[in-house]
Amino acid sequence: MALRGVLRLGEVCIRVLDMAAARRHYGDHLGLHEVMTDAEGKVYFKAWDEHDHHSIVLNPSDRAGMDHFAFKVYDDATLTALAPRIEAFGLPVTHIAAGIYPKSGRRLQFVLPSGHTMHLYAEKEQIGNTLGTLNPGTTPDEGVIRGLRINRLDHTLLGGVNIDENARLFQEVFDFDLTERLIETESGMSLALFVSCSTKPHDIAFVLQPVPNRFHHVSFLLESVNDLVHAADMIGKHRIPVEVSPNRHGITRGATIYFFDPSGNRNEVFAGGYVHYPDTPTLTWNTDDLGHAQFAQDNTPRESFLTVLT
Repeated sequence: MALRGVLRLGEVCIRVLDMAAARRHYGDHLGLHEVMTDAEGKVYFKAWDEHDHHSIVLNPSDRAGMDHFAFKVYDDATLTALAPRIEAFGLPVTHIAAGIYPKSGRRLQFVLPSGHTMHLYAEKEQIGNTLGTLNPGTTPDEGVIRGLRINRLDHTLLGGVNIDENARLFQEVFDFDLTERLIETESGMSLALFVSCSTKPHDIAFVLQPVPNRFHHVSFLLESVNDLVHAADMIGKHRIPVEVSPNRHGITRGATIYFFDPSGNRNEVFAGGYVHYPDTPTLTWNTDDLGHAQFAQDNTPRESFLTVLT
């Protein structure tokens, strides 16, 4: 297998205003599995088909948004090699010892040109997906897949300034591909940029905002579009506030629902999308076709989609 270097989005730490409500939302309603609470009151979750100990961290706070996000890299040697490359790009790197972040090996921490705090790590305790690794079968015991039937953390979209510099960092330092971009028709200015370290349409994306360090959404992968219909039923049953009911993006071609957690942080469930390879050309959209780029089934842009962030 050729996939090495930076592997995937492995962790998003979300600030929540009401932990009891947030635990109901991410645990009971979305169906993520709660795995621990630390001494600071942070609560940790994983999706059923993730092997690593956790992927979502909820941090009690007086303001919504995101504290940090983290990508997992292939091994410790990769982590060592990336530190001077990040610094050569112009970003100071803080080295965080193993164990400071629970169940995690050592980390590199730095701040993106957009103002977001990013971590890289190579090791996190693995607790499995309940199937085991010898003759694992295809489906876990009843009750393991629950709620919205989320398989795993998929991607995040972040809002801020200097998004072209973010994309350059991810391409030149982390060896991501620029898969798609949305530009303003008249000026050619970048409005949104999508980058991938895998065969997915994107592993992270950036949307231009007038202020730094804004959180647009965290996205969870569903196995199929059929599961998207189930998710819509469950979202309706639990009266979860919906921004965009089942639709499909032009950008990425993914089937989607957007909704909000009790603190106002945007969530997405996502299914499908095309397969990206390193020789796939970058796809460009402009604002002449903004509605189709955003939501290709009704071709209707949502103002809130570009203006409501935490």
